[in-house]
Amino acid sequence: MKHITFYLDFISPYAYLAFETLPEALMGQSYSVSYKPVLFAALLKHHGQLGPAEIPGKREWTYRHVLWLARQHGLELQLPAQHPFNPIGLLRLALACSESGLPNRYVCENIFRHVWQGGADAADADRLQTLTGQLAPKRDANDELVKSQLRAHTDDAIANGVFGVPTFEVDGKLFWGLDALPMLKAYLQGDAWFNSAWAATDQVRSWP
Repeated sequence: MKHITFYLDFISPYAYLAFETLPEALMGQSYSVSYKPVLFAALLKHHGQLGPAEIPGKREWTYRHVLWLARQHGLELQLPAQHPFNPIGLLRLALACSESGLPNRYVCENIFRHVWQGGADAADADRLQTLTGQLAPKRDANDELVKSQLRAHTDDAIANGVFGVPTFEVDGKLFWGLDALPMLKAYLQGDAWFNSAWAATDQVRSWP
């Protein structure tokens, strides 16, 4: 059985769509999943990039694209009242629901839907309090250990070469984005392509 580490941030609509479609996309495969929340903004800062929602034109395209993709997959998706927003409260809540800082699928599902269904303000303090009561975390989301675990998850992602969310890591290989799910499935199926073609990019020289 292969193990997948799913790096995610609830701020990402593509991470939401990937989360919702993962079971169907990998149907028939033998695998387990660890959900690892990370701070997407820290990944962007490390790589010197802006987020899609921070770039005029790309922002509008991203929203239209994810609404279209949700429709294609038969999923509910409404844009939150404000985006981007500060997701730290939601990320810490997710980690606080588990002693290990690795929330289960139920927790992630509820937080993703809190953001991407209903069209409300995802970071609203009253809504966050209600969500916290629903999830009944094992620890205080503002505990220093929870905060340090979020930093550790993010540092781990950066150290492993993660540059965006959603990213799926298996056997040291990274699969980035919702549209990488068919590629991930092919790897789990043992597609021989990965034995040679995966490393082909190492031979391509970068611009001086």
